[in-house]
Amino acid sequence: MPEEDNNNEELRPSKMRGVVFPKAKYGVIIAIIIIICVNLILYKETIFSFFK
Repeated sequence: MPEEDNNNEELRPSKMRGVVFPKAKYGVIIAIIIIICVNLILYKETIFSFFK
């Protein structure tokens, strides 16, 4: 049984074991910021026309 536990813990390839991945919540925050920025650039005239 201990051998099976060791195999389950090391699911990533050997070259990727030293790579530190960021938390998923940071990726979600960055994705939302990128979407907002792209929409501001593409729909700038439409958004600012509501404030006039």
